[in-house]
Amino acid sequence: MKASAAGGAGEEGTTSPADVAVAVPSAATGGPVSHAIFRVARTHRMIAGQLLRRVGLHPGQELVMMQLWELGPQRQADLVRLLDSDAATMARTVRRLEQAGFVRRYPCADDKRAYLIEATTASQALREQVESLWRRLEDATLGTLSPAEQADVLHVLEGLESRLTEAAARLGA
Repeated sequence: MKASAAGGAGEEGTTSPADVAVAVPSAATGGPVSHAIFRVARTHRMIAGQLLRRVGLHPGQELVMMQLWELGPQRQADLVRLLDSDAATMARTVRRLEQAGFVRRYPCADDKRAYLIEATTASQALREQVESLWRRLEDATLGTLSPAEQADVLHVLEGLESRLTEAAARLGA
């Protein structure tokens, strides 16, 4: 991806990340907003990954833990549905969390084919760390936006998500 320096900010010959304008590749000129969403999501996930590594997690694992802390024990199939995941990814995630000692699996009394996944007592210390790093991620994401601007951003993102969810349903995704 080519980047060009925006004029005027910073010392001569240096640019900060805020001073760099990303050129949209010609193949993406029909979708500059989609290209921007892709870049924002990629950067957000990269920062989240850096923060999560400090507590021994990979991106996505904290979302599973959040559901378990909030809702209590869940069947793996329910976690797949709650997090809009797929069975193979969820199985791998649960296995890794179990190996790390953050969750345990036990047979479901109602369905002999299923297992319940629950957060362990050891994961409670992790909860505080995850909550803290999500606050840091939120601060990094929103910077100095006013509360009104933050509400506007959230409203726009919720609208985009709704339209994309509808489009995915129409496309059979």
